[in-house]
This record gives sequence, structure tokens and C-alpha cells, in this order.
Amino acid sequence: MGATPPDPPPPGPSPPENTSGEPAAATANPVVHADGKAAVPAWRRRTRGEVRWPVLVAIGVAIALQVSLPEDLTPQPRYLLPGVEALLLLVLLVLNPRHIVRASGPLRIAGLILIALVSLGNGVAAAQLVYLLVTGGLGQTGAGLLWAGGSVFLTNILVFALWYWELDRGGPAMRALGDRQFPDFVFPQMATPHIADPHWEPRFADYLYLSSTNAATWGPADTLPLTRWAKLIMLLQSAISLVTVALVVARAVNILG
Repeated sequence: MGATPPDPPPPGPSPPENTSGEPAAATANPVVHADGKAAVPAWRRRTRGEVRWPVLVAIGVAIALQVSLPEDLTPQPRYLLPGVEALLLLVLLVLNPRHIVRASGPLRIAGLILIALVSLGNGVAAAQLVYLLVTGGLGQTGAGLLWAGGSVFLTNILVFALWYWELDRGGPAMRALGDRQFPDFVFPQMATPHIADPHWEPRFADYLYLSSTNAATWGPADTLPLTRWAKLIMLLQSAISLVTVALVVARAVNILG
């Protein structure tokens, strides 16, 4: 005997076909307006653009942390790199202090150079810290060692948050245009639009949280990388954080104990 055929579906209207081109997660239980039309999430459409000042504050904090490091952990001359970084920071502040509303080539290049310089300074500090810890050449007390390691760790969080913010979907200006369909990072609000504010879109604070959780847990928390570059850069950040924390804590405990 043949298999019993499945029961027919219950009578009633069939679910609407997804013809919007949106991912399934963006069309399941969507938020609707009063007129019954589905609301397009802010991260999928053109918006005003985000303000620049949180990013400038983060860069300023990173520069201050670099200046506070011991001299044997900083590139020489000691104040050359922080001085160049502060100059570029001032240029961005003067030329585009408020909303990032247009994709300006020179401004984007200046921003990328600034982030690269901050990354270079912190990379040199992290490499020197690891080298001196392994060779025993870092003449620091336990408290001083913890401060140096903590400064490198916090700057690492700020630096990678800046990279995530600057590179995701082409950068803040491109995100404001809403032209990039496929994100590099999927935030919870993207995956669950039916319980998210339709006016939500990723800001620098979201990338800072992503960087913090990746550094602290050595892996993604609630935000997932989709593209290969996003996975590789998160892997790099996790490796730097793991080595820094492991060596600094072990050395500090040895000194204090």
C-alpha cells in the first residue's frame, strides 16, 4: 500500500508571498503603519545620518590613552604620532563636526588615515608590551603594569570599534544612503524587526558594544559577522585581547604575589 497523503492545509487565505526583496527575517511579523503598510527599517532606507562627535570623542580618548603609556611602549619620538593624530582629529572636527550626510572622498580618506595611525600606535604598544613581558624587560610595578595593559586593552576596543563603524556597509555615509542591501554585521534589531524600533539603525555606540563584547568574550555575542573581512578582523581583535590579558594578568599576579 502507498503512503497516506498528507492532510490538506486548512481553508483560509494563504500567507502573502515575499516580493519585497527583503530577507525573510525582515518580512516576518513586520512593524506596520496605521495605513496597514509595512514599515521599512531605518537601516534599509535613506536617513539623516549620524552625528560625528561620539567618534571624535572615542578617538580623543584613544590618543589620551596612548600618551599615558610608559615611554618604552610608545613609538619614538614620543609625541609625534599623537600629535599627527590630534591634527587630523582637528581637521575632521572643523570640516564635518555634525551629521555625516554625504560621502566625501577626502574626509573619508582622512578618517581612515586617522584610524590607521591610532591602530599603528596601539599595535606597536601591544607588541612592545608582549615582548617586554616575555623577556622580563618591562620595569613596572604591578599597578603600573596593570595600567599599561589596561590602556592597551581599552585602546584596542576603541580602535576596532572605529574600524567596524567605518567599514560596515561602506561606512556611515553609505549607510545613511541605504544603498547597500547586504550588511557586514547583523545586529539583533535586524534579525528581529518585529520587536525593534523601525527607526533604529546602527550607530557608533552599537559598534563600540560589538567591539567590547568581542574583546571581553573572545567571540561575538549578539551581533554576528557575515562577510569574510568582518570575521577576520574580529578574529584578529580576539587574538590581541587574549594575548594581552593573559600575559599582563599573569605577570601582574606574579609581581603582586
